[in-house]
Amino acid sequence: MERRQRGVSAGLLLLLYQISQVGLQNIPSVTLGVLVLNIFLFLNPLRPLSEVCLSVNEAVHRKNWQRLLLAPFHHADDWHLYYNMISMLWKGIMLERKLKSMWFAYIIAVFSVLIGVVYMVLEVLLVIILDDPSYEMNCGVGFSGVLFALKVLNNHYNPGRVSSVLGLPISSKYACWVELVAIHLISPG
Repeated sequence: MERRQRGVSAGLLLLLYQISQVGLQNIPSVTLGVLVLNIFLFLNPLRPLSEVCLSVNEAVHRKNWQRLLLAPFHHADDWHLYYNMISMLWKGIMLERKLKSMWFAYIIAVFSVLIGVVYMVLEVLLVIILDDPSYEMNCGVGFSGVLFALKVLNNHYNPGRVSSVLGLPISSKYACWVELVAIHLISPG
Protein backbone atom coordinates (compact mmCIF):
# COMPACT_ATOMS: atom_id res chain seq x y z
CA MET A 1 0.00 0.00 0.00
CA GLU A 2 2.93 2.41 0.48
CA ARG A 3 3.47 3.45 -3.17
CA ARG A 4 3.36 7.19 -2.82
CA GLN A 5 6.24 9.61 -2.94
CA ARG A 6 6.03 12.97 -1.24
CA GLY A 7 6.40 16.36 -2.76
CA VAL A 8 5.89 17.84 -6.20
CA SER A 9 5.94 15.26 -8.98
CA ALA A 10 5.06 14.91 -12.67
CA GLY A 11 1.42 13.95 -12.07
CA LEU A 12 0.90 16.80 -9.62
CA LEU A 13 2.56 19.34 -11.92
CA LEU A 14 0.40 18.18 -14.83
CA LEU A 15 -2.71 18.44 -12.65
CA LEU A 16 -1.83 22.00 -11.61
CA TYR A 17 -1.18 22.89 -15.24
CA GLN A 18 -4.59 21.49 -16.30
CA ILE A 19 -6.31 23.45 -13.52
CA SER A 20 -4.54 26.64 -14.63
CA GLN A 21 -5.64 26.02 -18.23
CA VAL A 22 -9.29 25.85 -17.10
CA GLY A 23 -8.77 28.89 -14.86
CA LEU A 24 -9.64 29.10 -11.18
CA GLN A 25 -12.43 31.57 -11.98
CA ASN A 26 -14.12 28.91 -14.17
CA ILE A 27 -14.17 26.19 -11.51
CA PRO A 28 -17.25 26.20 -9.25
CA SER A 29 -16.55 26.56 -5.51
CA VAL A 30 -17.30 23.02 -4.28
CA THR A 31 -15.39 21.43 -7.15
CA LEU A 32 -12.43 23.70 -6.43
CA GLY A 33 -12.67 22.86 -2.72
CA VAL A 34 -12.60 19.11 -3.45
CA LEU A 35 -9.56 19.58 -5.72
CA VAL A 36 -7.74 21.66 -3.09
CA LEU A 37 -8.57 19.19 -0.30
CA ASN A 38 -7.30 16.22 -2.29
CA ILE A 39 -4.11 18.00 -3.36
CA PHE A 40 -3.50 19.23 0.19
CA LEU A 41 -3.93 15.73 1.65
CA PHE A 42 -1.67 14.30 -1.04
CA LEU A 43 1.08 16.73 -0.05
CA ASN A 44 0.29 16.52 3.70
CA PRO A 45 -1.34 13.14 4.39
CA LEU A 46 -3.03 12.85 7.78
CA ARG A 47 -1.50 9.39 8.23
CA PRO A 48 0.37 6.83 6.12
CA LEU A 49 -1.81 5.10 3.50
CA SER A 50 -1.78 1.85 5.47
CA GLU A 51 -3.56 3.74 8.28
CA VAL A 52 -6.24 5.43 6.14
CA CYS A 53 -7.06 2.77 3.55
CA LEU A 54 -10.48 1.16 3.77
CA SER A 55 -11.02 -2.56 4.30
CA VAL A 56 -13.53 -4.79 6.04
CA ASN A 57 -10.85 -5.91 8.45
CA GLU A 58 -9.85 -2.39 9.49
CA ALA A 59 -13.22 -0.63 9.45
CA VAL A 60 -15.56 -3.37 10.66
CA HIS A 61 -13.53 -5.88 12.65
CA ARG A 62 -11.24 -3.29 14.26
CA LYS A 63 -14.03 -0.67 14.37
CA ASN A 64 -11.84 1.96 12.75
CA TRP A 65 -14.75 3.79 11.12
CA GLN A 66 -12.81 7.01 10.47
CA ARG A 67 -11.34 5.25 7.44
CA LEU A 68 -14.72 5.73 5.73
CA LEU A 69 -14.01 9.47 5.82
CA LEU A 70 -10.25 9.37 5.19
CA ALA A 71 -9.83 6.80 2.40
CA PRO A 72 -11.60 8.72 -0.41
CA PHE A 73 -9.38 11.78 0.05
CA HIS A 74 -5.99 10.03 0.03
CA HIS A 75 -4.28 8.75 -3.11
CA ALA A 76 -1.67 6.07 -3.70
CA ASP A 77 0.59 8.19 -5.92
CA ASP A 78 0.71 11.32 -8.06
CA TRP A 79 -0.82 9.64 -11.12
CA HIS A 80 -3.69 8.24 -9.05
CA LEU A 81 -4.31 11.80 -7.83
CA TYR A 82 -3.97 13.22 -11.35
CA TYR A 83 -6.47 10.88 -13.02
CA ASN A 84 -9.00 11.24 -10.23
CA MET A 85 -8.78 15.03 -9.98
CA ILE A 86 -8.91 15.60 -13.76
CA SER A 87 -12.06 13.50 -13.78
CA MET A 88 -13.39 15.46 -10.78
CA LEU A 89 -12.61 18.75 -12.52
CA TRP A 90 -14.75 17.98 -15.58
CA LYS A 91 -17.56 16.19 -13.76
CA GLY A 92 -17.63 18.86 -11.07
CA ILE A 93 -17.83 21.73 -13.56
CA MET A 94 -20.75 20.11 -15.38
CA LEU A 95 -22.70 18.83 -12.37
CA GLU A 96 -22.13 21.66 -9.90
CA ARG A 97 -23.40 24.21 -12.40
CA LYS A 98 -26.49 22.09 -13.04
CA LEU A 99 -27.23 21.10 -9.41
CA LYS A 100 -25.94 24.23 -7.65
CA SER A 101 -23.19 24.24 -5.03
CA MET A 102 -25.06 23.27 -1.85
CA TRP A 103 -26.74 20.23 -3.41
CA PHE A 104 -23.49 19.21 -5.12
CA ALA A 105 -21.58 19.46 -1.80
CA TYR A 106 -24.21 17.27 -0.16
CA ILE A 107 -23.91 14.70 -2.96
CA ILE A 108 -20.10 14.63 -2.66
CA ALA A 109 -20.32 14.12 1.12
CA VAL A 110 -22.90 11.34 0.85
CA PHE A 111 -21.14 9.59 -2.03
CA SER A 112 -17.78 9.79 -0.22
CA VAL A 113 -19.12 7.71 2.68
CA LEU A 114 -21.63 5.59 0.78
CA ILE A 115 -19.06 4.37 -1.75
CA GLY A 116 -16.90 3.08 1.13
CA VAL A 117 -19.87 1.19 2.55
CA VAL A 118 -20.63 -0.34 -0.87
CA TYR A 119 -16.95 -1.27 -1.25
CA MET A 120 -16.99 -3.14 2.06
CA VAL A 121 -20.31 -4.88 1.28
CA LEU A 122 -18.85 -6.09 -2.02
CA GLU A 123 -15.76 -7.38 -0.23
CA VAL A 124 -17.93 -9.27 2.28
CA LEU A 125 -19.90 -10.77 -0.62
CA LEU A 126 -16.65 -11.89 -2.25
CA VAL A 127 -15.60 -13.53 1.02
CA ILE A 128 -18.91 -15.39 1.18
CA ILE A 129 -19.22 -16.32 -2.52
CA LEU A 130 -15.59 -17.31 -3.07
CA ASP A 131 -15.02 -18.61 0.46
CA ASP A 132 -11.82 -16.57 0.57
CA PRO A 133 -11.28 -14.47 3.73
CA SER A 134 -8.38 -12.61 2.13
CA TYR A 135 -10.88 -10.21 0.53
CA GLU A 136 -11.53 -8.73 3.98
CA MET A 137 -7.92 -7.53 3.95
CA ASN A 138 -8.08 -5.67 0.60
CA CYS A 139 -7.43 -2.05 1.41
CA GLY A 140 -8.32 0.83 -0.92
CA VAL A 141 -7.88 4.58 -1.11
CA GLY A 142 -8.91 7.25 -3.58
CA PHE A 143 -11.81 9.15 -5.04
CA SER A 144 -12.54 6.78 -7.95
CA GLY A 145 -15.76 5.37 -6.53
CA VAL A 146 -17.18 8.84 -5.97
CA LEU A 147 -16.20 9.80 -9.52
CA PHE A 148 -17.88 6.72 -10.92
CA ALA A 149 -21.09 7.65 -9.06
CA LEU A 150 -20.81 11.23 -10.36
CA LYS A 151 -20.38 9.90 -13.89
CA VAL A 152 -23.59 7.89 -13.58
CA LEU A 153 -25.37 10.97 -12.19
CA ASN A 154 -23.99 13.10 -15.01
CA ASN A 155 -25.28 10.57 -17.56
CA HIS A 156 -28.70 10.80 -15.95
CA TYR A 157 -28.80 14.58 -16.25
CA ASN A 158 -27.23 14.65 -19.72
CA PRO A 159 -28.62 11.66 -21.66
CA GLY A 160 -27.66 10.97 -25.24
CA ARG A 161 -24.30 12.72 -25.06
CA VAL A 162 -21.07 11.38 -26.49
CA SER A 163 -17.93 11.36 -24.33
CA SER A 164 -14.33 10.98 -25.36
CA VAL A 165 -12.46 8.27 -23.47
CA LEU A 166 -8.79 8.08 -24.42
CA GLY A 167 -9.71 9.90 -27.63
CA LEU A 168 -12.46 7.48 -28.66
CA PRO A 169 -16.04 8.77 -29.00
CA ILE A 170 -18.31 6.64 -26.81
CA SER A 171 -21.94 7.07 -25.83
CA SER A 172 -22.05 8.61 -22.35
CA LYS A 173 -24.36 5.77 -21.37
CA TYR A 174 -21.36 3.39 -21.63
CA ALA A 175 -18.49 5.83 -21.10
CA CYS A 176 -18.43 5.40 -17.31
CA TRP A 177 -17.81 1.66 -17.77
CA VAL A 178 -15.13 2.21 -20.42
CA GLU A 179 -13.54 4.89 -18.24
CA LEU A 180 -13.49 2.48 -15.28
CA VAL A 181 -11.70 -0.18 -17.34
CA ALA A 182 -9.31 2.38 -18.86
CA ILE A 183 -8.34 3.74 -15.42
CA HIS A 184 -7.75 0.22 -14.17
CA LEU A 185 -5.51 -0.57 -17.15
CA ILE A 186 -3.59 2.73 -16.91
CA SER A 187 -3.23 2.74 -13.12
CA PRO A 188 -3.97 -0.72 -11.70
CA GLY A 189 -4.67 -1.01 -7.98
